[in-house]
Amino acid sequence: MNKTIRLSKTKIIKITFLILVILGILLTHFFVPRLISEIRNPVVGLIKRNKNIDFDIAAKDNGKIKRKDLTISSFDGTKLSARLTFSSLDSTKATIILLHGIRSNKNTFFDLSTFLAENGFNSVALDSRAHGESEGQFCTFGVREKKDIQELIDYLAKNENLNHIGIWGQSLGGAIALQAMDYDKRIKFGIVESTFSNFKTIVNDYFDLHAGFSFSPFSNYLVNRTGSIAEFDVNDAQPIKYCESIDQPILMVHGNADERIHIKYGKANFSKLKSVDKEFIEIDAANHSNVWKVGGDAYFERILVFLNEQQNKNLNNDINSIVPHE
Repeated sequence: MNKTIRLSKTKIIKITFLILVILGILLTHFFVPRLISEIRNPVVGLIKRNKNIDFDIAAKDNGKIKRKDLTISSFDGTKLSARLTFSSLDSTKATIILLHGIRSNKNTFFDLSTFLAENGFNSVALDSRAHGESEGQFCTFGVREKKDIQELIDYLAKNENLNHIGIWGQSLGGAIALQAMDYDKRIKFGIVESTFSNFKTIVNDYFDLHAGFSFSPFSNYLVNRTGSIAEFDVNDAQPIKYCESIDQPILMVHGNADERIHIKYGKANFSKLKSVDKEFIEIDAANHSNVWKVGGDAYFERILVFLNEQQNKNLNNDINSIVPHE
């Protein structure tokens, strides 16, 4: 009888183990890939690292800066939400598209848009698809988002008569910015902070950071699955590939204490840029989330120098276009 009981326990253990293995395979195949790109997944909402910034705009605004909420219909019918903030000076130097990081939203740029307005720049803070008030379920890490930027520029030109466009992106937003700068040459200049060079590589790095190990065949499998679920080509999500055709002026920024996206990826992107008008700023002791805080006033003063240089170039180009040449 004891032998029968032991055999029964062994059988139960084997069956339990088999069930757990099957459940693990099913979770790995169907659920885990969604955690990578499904922004509105409720489980992700419980464990997300980036905190959405939500507040009453009317209560925060002092009324001195003119703002306008926009809704843009993108190439695939997805409705995108954006906030246009106008220059508070008599003239406008340029209009800058602002792109947030993953699982954040356009409200993160409220203070920055005020700063830009006070210095003569319009800005358009966009909720990327599946983020904030924009429609969508999945992030495609620039594959569809670069087309959204093109639609946004079309909208600004047609409905707001805004044409001198720059772009400023952080993290995921920086990856989108790089892809968009090659995809649409109407973007005249860019600022890119703390971004990756290859989607597959950074997912593998995140496994190492959060799980303590990495195995690229496994992470690549998950990335390929998330591409299948979200219906986008994961091999196209390579900002470094787009850098090879970017010839616009660009300022790239990265903190050297960034554990989430290592500075080596920022430097790799920078090395591939076709542009001769480029600069890399390394923020000492800054991590992924505090470049602005660590860089401080000196950082934003350097940003303004870059932005004003682009305004001067635009004026010179306008003058050259109307002055007859012998």
